[in-house]
Amino acid sequence: MQKTSDQFDEIIRKCRDLFSKKLSDYGASFRVLRTSSLTDQIFIKVKSLRNFQTTGISKVGESEEENFMAIVNYSIIGLIQLQKGFADDFKQDSEEILSLYDKFAAEAKELMSRKNHDYGEAWREMRISSITDLIYQKVLRTKQIEDNAGETLVSEGIDANYFDMLNYAVFCLIKFSENTDFKPKYI
Repeated sequence: MQKTSDQFDEIIRKCRDLFSKKLSDYGASFRVLRTSSLTDQIFIKVKSLRNFQTTGISKVGESEEENFMAIVNYSIIGLIQLQKGFADDFKQDSEEILSLYDKFAAEAKELMSRKNHDYGEAWREMRISSITDLIYQKVLRTKQIEDNAGETLVSEGIDANYFDMLNYAVFCLIKFSENTDFKPKYI
């Protein structure tokens, strides 16, 4: 599992690098988004992935890797927003935002390690399309919880779903990195 830990760190490093560059370009513009808007952004990305995996065609030109990286970053942004709430402006301290990014990435890694222990890294034997479907299921569940004003009877909350979507996307990115020279065009 040390290999997975190292691979997780490398994927998060690449995702954080992209996040940091966008933070520099746009500021913390995501701070004005409610979590439901972030869930819908993840929904858009996973729908694009499922469409591409079914048809083999992307007219926008975003790769699967780019969409999975977006899911990682949107999931972390969702966790930040759950903690901080949404703002009316995006004048935020970049160091604080990056610190929160690192905090949630570390929590995701810890969760991944615990689940990998219990499930024996079963994801390594899964198809990327199946993991994509699990992300789709999680985003639909999240939308339902949001439509229920965050209330659940027996289920995990929105934060748990964001962590799962993040980790599933990392798994897909690890699988891509093992099969290709993983270098998204903007890194």
